[in-house]
Amino acid sequence: MTSDKRLLRGARSRQIVLRQAVDTASLDGLEGLSFGKLATDTGLSKAGVQTLFKTKEILQVAAVDHAREMFIDAVIRPARTHSHGTARLRALIEHWIVYAATPLFAGGCLRMANIADFDSHPGPVRDALVRDQKDWIDAIAGELRHAVTAGEIADLDTDLAAFQIDAVLGAANSALRLGDTGVVHKVRRVVEGFLVAPSAQS
Repeated sequence: MTSDKRLLRGARSRQIVLRQAVDTASLDGLEGLSFGKLATDTGLSKAGVQTLFKTKEILQVAAVDHAREMFIDAVIRPARTHSHGTARLRALIEHWIVYAATPLFAGGCLRMANIADFDSHPGPVRDALVRDQKDWIDAIAGELRHAVTAGEIADLDTDLAAFQIDAVLGAANSALRLGDTGVVHKVRRVVEGFLVAPSAQS
């Protein structure tokens, strides 16, 4: 029983630290994470935080993974209630807009805030960020492919279109951090530009 309570306390403490870590990393970068700062911000002991994560790199990867799960809960899962193709793509974009504009993390999208800092630094943190980037672009491309196959939109290079949409979202994330809420309308216009019915293109 004592062991079970200790495990529960450890799990709760881990969640508390990770929730603070993703906010800190979205504002100050993953390099800005430290056991001491997280201990101060959460009211836990520095030794307790370090016991949970052992090394800074483990903490950084755990923060990326936690942010990924939060992103999936906020953007990916809600969109799954829509059918594949244009409906789900539009849902993904709308949920992304809420995710970035609200924002879910104090400094906006954690992945976008950190990937440039690690793109030239091979290792587990870079691998985790790259995986998230690839999965997100693949999700967009996948719905575009469904739309093309179903005849909802004209044939196009779905990988290129997904890359372009993601680039626009990256720019929008930065614009939202600077207070430009008008960028949301631009995001929708860009996405709709790819969702042209075959008859409309002829």
